[in-house]
Amino acid sequence: MKRVRVTSRLLALMVVTLVGAGACAFDPQAGGKGSEDLAPVGAAEQVTGASGTPGPGQRPVAPAQPKATPTRMAPPTRPTPPPKPSRTAPKPSTSTPAGCPQGEQQRAVETYLAQLGGFGRVTVDGRQSAADCAAIKKFQKRYGIRPAEGRAGPTTYDVAKRLATTDTGRCEAGSGTTFCIDLTRQTTWVMRNGKVLVKPTVTRTGMAGYRTPSGTYTINYRNIKEWSNPYEVWLPYWQHFTQGMGFHETTTYLHDKSIGSHGCVNLLHTDAVRYWELGKVGSRVVLVGRRPGT
Repeated sequence: MKRVRVTSRLLALMVVTLVGAGACAFDPQAGGKGSEDLAPVGAAEQVTGASGTPGPGQRPVAPAQPKATPTRMAPPTRPTPPPKPSRTAPKPSTSTPAGCPQGEQQRAVETYLAQLGGFGRVTVDGRQSAADCAAIKKFQKRYGIRPAEGRAGPTTYDVAKRLATTDTGRCEAGSGTTFCIDLTRQTTWVMRNGKVLVKPTVTRTGMAGYRTPSGTYTINYRNIKEWSNPYEVWLPYWQHFTQGMGFHETTTYLHDKSIGSHGCVNLLHTDAVRYWELGKVGSRVVLVGRRPGT
């Protein structure tokens, strides 16, 4: 009977020992503190996502494997390029520019100005544009046409045609400086050693009853400002060449074709100054043709 009790006690002691070993393991790194440093069962479940022992009626659940979520890299931000200017050419306006009326000789004046050159861009299409207007105004101001508003009227057309159709080869210019006058077209220019030195410009010669003769003459007298006794008027930049006739700045509107000089060669102010600078006593003067109506 005593042996049975001893055996029973030994078995009970072994069971207690085994249960204690499973419940608390000795951790040498924890300084012998035993179960105080073990994580609670609930904490372990939170980490693994499953309890160690399935309950009644439960199927064992394999520990969930963390899914690798691919990291999507945001595409590099590229700087926004500046907007490119439009290459589409602006459509020409068909309306007349404000303050610049179109004249009845629009296309003809455009043609002559394009031929003469030097007055800006001109489009030969018979329609007024801002560029055409600016070129016509420049032409009108250069040749003393009033009003200089850019309108291609009769006077602008007449002057442009005379200048564009002047044949400088008609003047038989030799060596030195020669002043040439086309009486038919009422234009004048300067040659030097057979080449054009000053392009054709406008003039006005003797009216009916005071015809300016054609021929070749020589400047024989000059005066910066000459008084005319018969007509009682000052003649700026006077250069005489024959019979009381000579070059001088006009004293009236040059483009009034109803009148004319008393035989002299009238010039615009700019041209009179230029001719005075180039001329001298002994300079040659050649006149060709005849003014219409004289």
